[in-house]
Amino acid sequence: MSDSVAAIVAAAGLSRRMGSCKQLLDLGGKTVMKRCLETLLSGGIRQIVVVVGPQGEDVASEAGRFKVEIAVNEDLAGDMASSVRIGRQQLAINVTGVIVALCDYPLVTSDTIAHLVACHTAAPGTILIPTHCGRKGHPTLFPTAALDELTEGVTLRDVVHREPLRIQLIEVDDPGILQDMDTPEDYHLLRKRFPEFMAPSARRPPVE
Repeated sequence: MSDSVAAIVAAAGLSRRMGSCKQLLDLGGKTVMKRCLETLLSGGIRQIVVVVGPQGEDVASEAGRFKVEIAVNEDLAGDMASSVRIGRQQLAINVTGVIVALCDYPLVTSDTIAHLVACHTAAPGTILIPTHCGRKGHPTLFPTAALDELTEGVTLRDVVHREPLRIQLIEVDDPGILQDMDTPEDYHLLRKRFPEFMAPSARRPPVE
């Protein structure tokens, strides 16, 4: 378990492109939120702050089944940076690194999380971005001090690109870092990874 690395789960979005709350969708017999939190905990993260929107009671309830902290982003129009700023306020003072996790990438493995934590221990001032087959993915691990640069109007992308020399790309054997789930089509493709949990009509062609 790591006391020096925490996680902020940005879950305040309205899932407009999905058409329903993506954090509560079923994926392999578990909600997407449960899968995300189990991955972080299994990867050794001790403190997790889940940031929900003002109408996110159901998401907060699902996250509350785990030992996490809940924060609310009251701004309906707020972006991910605003949620991270709110989550940052609840981090323990000894936290030196923060994984910004998205439920949009529910197939990330706990091994990837543990590897990012280990890399942070070796290079605590570095922004760590996982890659797979040379492609950048999620989640990103930020030094806590870098998140302090996230003032009003500044985005996470701005912080990442402010000092290119502090970025380190971490190659991982985990295609889940690239598998986004933002639309119904994305969701359908990911569900195919768990055929035992799909309805018979969804996994077998109709009988002619």
